[in-house]
Amino acid sequence: VQTCALPIYACADGDEALEALDPSFDILLTDIVMPGADGIEVARQAAARHPSIRIVFITGFAAVALAPGSGAPEGAKVLSKPVHLRDIVAEVEKLLAA
Repeated sequence: VQTCALPIYACADGDEALEALDPSFDILLTDIVMPGADGIEVARQAAARHPSIRIVFITGFAAVALAPGSGAPEGAKVLSKPVHLRDIVAEVEKLLAA
């Protein structure tokens, strides 16, 4: 069993996520629909502040995340719910290896 040596931060809502954004973050993993700022806004601000951050949306609204004009940062990955933990881990590993 491998363990993750990287710090992981969890936030209760989008507003807390905006406050927690840090230039040391490699990946932002967010839902789109959540209390406070939605995931697209969190991702947009994260990308503006830290252009090298990689973004993954986990959502039941994939069409919204991918729609032109949605405001989602270009190049963001989208995993559609329901999603298995192994798929999330695989995507994160792929992004970290890139």
